[in-house]
Amino acid sequence: MASFDVITVGRVSVDLYPQQIGVELPDVRSFTKSLGGSAANVAVATARLGTRATVITKVGDDPFGEYVRRSLREFGVDPRFVSTDSSLRTPLAFCEIHPPDYFPILFYRHPKAPDMTLGYDDLPIEQIVDCELFWTTGTGLSGEPSRTATLAALAARSRSARFAEHGRITVHDLDHRPALWESEEEARRMAGEAVRHATVVVGNTEEAEMATGRPDPLEASAALIDAGVQVAVVKRGGEGVLARTATGAVIEVPAIDVDVKNGLGAGDAFGGALCHGLVSGWELERALRFANAAGAIVASRMLCADDMPTEREVEALLAAA
Repeated sequence: MASFDVITVGRVSVDLYPQQIGVELPDVRSFTKSLGGSAANVAVATARLGTRATVITKVGDDPFGEYVRRSLREFGVDPRFVSTDSSLRTPLAFCEIHPPDYFPILFYRHPKAPDMTLGYDDLPIEQIVDCELFWTTGTGLSGEPSRTATLAALAARSRSARFAEHGRITVHDLDHRPALWESEEEARRMAGEAVRHATVVVGNTEEAEMATGRPDPLEASAALIDAGVQVAVVKRGGEGVLARTATGAVIEVPAIDVDVKNGLGAGDAFGGALCHGLVSGWELERALRFANAAGAIVASRMLCADDMPTEREVEALLAAA
């Protein structure tokens, strides 16, 4: 079986974007369908940049599940680890678009999303241990059996001699969706469990505060480093990106000014581009600037997976900026 540069695990959905901008859902007349979900989006963003990627997730035995597999394949993501739960439906996510900074999402993941039924037997552990970069998400920790399976995969990877010897990367995306958790205390406790096995942690300001209890990004990044990670990345929206390393370096990358059309997916574009930079062996600052530009491009477009940029597009924006 072919090995992968990047493996993501977790949430997938079919996203429905309104074609009427600035309109609340009761008044929306038509929608555009797109592949969604953080784990799927990050894999797509990574593949669009030329990195070998796959996603471990589950869909329902329905037409939307078929759409997810087909879309992943068309985007260059290997869909072999997309399994099926015959009793549940593929999740949907409806959003509103109110530029520049209000994009509420209504999740249809009840009674349970198929990706939350991922068990340990669904995980290709040898592939997870062997890949250059393994990406997990906070949503995958919000319920069972996905929680136990995700933590077990993280533990297996961190215990592996191959992981230690070859300097491989494990990224935990805090990806906090409050509506999917019983309490913030539970979310913080589970984030702490995942962070123990991660080499890199990524989240926005609110997610970093959830994980550490520190509202200040500098303090939150320091707390994540103290928890044992090598790199802590805090996305600060219009204030740019802050990263702290275990060696004591603090890197700040300014935001790129774009006309924001839809902020949904910008974080996943950032994540996929960061994966690409890290597995390519780039210096951290270069990877962060590249990821920041990729996120800005998607924020300036309407869709998410469909609008992930190519490397040429990212480099062009960096040159212009």
